[in-house]
Amino acid sequence: MAQKTPAPTSSAWLSASALPLRPASAWAAPDGTVSGRIPLASPRPVAPDVRYTPTAFAGEAVPFSVTAFREGHDLIGVHVRLLSPSGDESLHALAPVDGVPDRWSALVALREEGTWRFRFEAFGDDIATWHHAASVKIAAGVDIELMRESGALLLLRGAAEKDRPTAERAQLRAQAERLRDSTVDTVAALAIVDDPALAAAFSRRPLTSLVTLGDDLALLVERERAGVGAWYEFFPRSEGARRQRNGVVKSGTFRTATKRLPGVAGMGFDVLYLPPIHPIGVRNRKGPNNTLTAGPGDPGSPWAVGGTEGGHDAVHPDLGTLADFRAFVRAARAEGLEVALDLALQASPDHPWVTAHPEWFTTLPDGTIAYAENPPKKYQDIYPLNFDNDPEGIRTEVLRIVRHWIAQGVRIFRVDNPHTKPLQFWEWLIAEVTRTDPDVVFLAEAFTRPAPMRALAMGGFQQSYSYFTWRNTKAELEEFLQTAADETSDFLRPNLFVNTPDILTEYLQFGGRAAYAVRAVIAATAAPSYGVYAGFELFENVARPGAEENIDNEKYEYKFRDWDAAEARGDSLAPFLRRLNEIRRAHPALRQLRNLQVQWSDDDAVLVYVKHLPAALNPAGVDDTVIVVVNVDPHSVRETTVHLDSRTFGVPAGTPFEVEDLVTGAVWTWGEHNYVRLDAFTQPSHILHVRSSR
Repeated sequence: MAQKTPAPTSSAWLSASALPLRPASAWAAPDGTVSGRIPLASPRPVAPDVRYTPTAFAGEAVPFSVTAFREGHDLIGVHVRLLSPSGDESLHALAPVDGVPDRWSALVALREEGTWRFRFEAFGDDIATWHHAASVKIAAGVDIELMRESGALLLLRGAAEKDRPTAERAQLRAQAERLRDSTVDTVAALAIVDDPALAAAFSRRPLTSLVTLGDDLALLVERERAGVGAWYEFFPRSEGARRQRNGVVKSGTFRTATKRLPGVAGMGFDVLYLPPIHPIGVRNRKGPNNTLTAGPGDPGSPWAVGGTEGGHDAVHPDLGTLADFRAFVRAARAEGLEVALDLALQASPDHPWVTAHPEWFTTLPDGTIAYAENPPKKYQDIYPLNFDNDPEGIRTEVLRIVRHWIAQGVRIFRVDNPHTKPLQFWEWLIAEVTRTDPDVVFLAEAFTRPAPMRALAMGGFQQSYSYFTWRNTKAELEEFLQTAADETSDFLRPNLFVNTPDILTEYLQFGGRAAYAVRAVIAATAAPSYGVYAGFELFENVARPGAEENIDNEKYEYKFRDWDAAEARGDSLAPFLRRLNEIRRAHPALRQLRNLQVQWSDDDAVLVYVKHLPAALNPAGVDDTVIVVVNVDPHSVRETTVHLDSRTFGVPAGTPFEVEDLVTGAVWTWGEHNYVRLDAFTQPSHILHVRSSR
């Protein structure tokens, strides 16, 4: 990496540990061993599989960390050298991680999209080693002259470095002369050893030896929406649907659904996700509540893609035309909403693919085509694709479809059940799409085992559904959230959907309104991306018997909801969702993934976590700290003590600080131990902003 003019700040990054840029000195182990003199191990960010590149999103504060040590007691330092996609090179100092021996870390917020290169560089910190020895020995009257001469030689070595400012070099020479001056007594010599100006000079430009360079590594930084967003899902056919005199429902259209856009945007959502908008098959069409017999007015499941009117590149005629869809996308954009479209790679029995490409499906011994199953669920209206017979043909067709919808203005795809398709297919497709359209985002709807879920993320999916939906107790949530913020954050970004058309958990079924508020608080504050399916704000919680989904599931019929009337009656969670999204926009700490730190309470139902963004990494230039305290038992009132390690958010231990509840406006003085009372029925949570310390 080439040397450039030192710059304390850059449009490409934000950092509290940036150093003047200096060229790296190469040093190789003379005996040809793998490790250098100062071994470097376990670098992060990293993907578990070396074939894949770790990821971040623009503006994300990324912890760069590595294990580094050397033999004996001499001290070391560690830097990370970054090279942005546009060629901006920078150097950042790592600091020891508290409580983790030999682990070093630095936070850098990366703002430029594209592939970054980074490399860790360890070195013997000769000044730090001398300072440690001299401050002890001189004070104890041991080896005083030796320590003074050793220091003088080091200071003169530093003064000879031509990249240091002239005034600094002169200062180093002067202090070296004083250390050698026999008229300077021991007290004055010790003052030179502990001189903060010298410490600052060598902190900016360490005096190094035995420099060891780590491997050149890569990090892909994607656009902010790849990692940050509040999603809202609705079925456009339900928005504006009306029952006619003959009892048959007339479908809503893109034009009628446009009227709902201000309401969605008004709640503060960023992304509007639409289920498949394509023609729906007639053969084996499902009726209400997944019954096997559909009536003449039953619209069928949108995931049974394809009919006589067309397939994945067509718009259902009930919704309008392709031009109507483009107008809908433009109207959404005008409201500040991006439209995400479902990509469901499957077909109804009436899809044109079935006759044109029967080899794309699985034919059973009796000559029939196998329909989809996820025991005990059966999807007789859906044929899954078989990638074994003509993988190239399927690849070509799917790439054509995705690019078709990109041309209509879609930049986000929510992919249905990607874990039921070959991983190599997704790796190829996402790479092909992002090669020409790097801003396109793919969300994996992969409620599956950890290994395939993580492999899909490493393979290119920018976001993923997750186990959050079924993590409800304090212990479950602590484990899940800490894993998401640390263990998997280098490659997997969870989108914390609170519900879906297919998922109405027991927690929501039996938890009442409190359960809905609790899940919304955690989803909106614990991760930078979360999602809500329409009806959540109306507390729809009646399950279909024998299924984990709403009765009268919208997948199989139209839904009639009066959003305004519910809000006017006070029967809507919409105002609370609006406030949550306002809080998210006002507090950049909540738009970060890796900064969540679980704290402690004495109650096994009170979850506590902190999200902190230091001022140096916040474009606004101020510290931003949010403390979230939630009663996860929706049936009780809980009183307990919350215990905080305030050092994790920059407040010295024992120092009181002022917090404001961002929902109620109440202000308190808090410290390390704080009493809370959370009533599930009136106020199940606190979202507290740390305003100041005293």
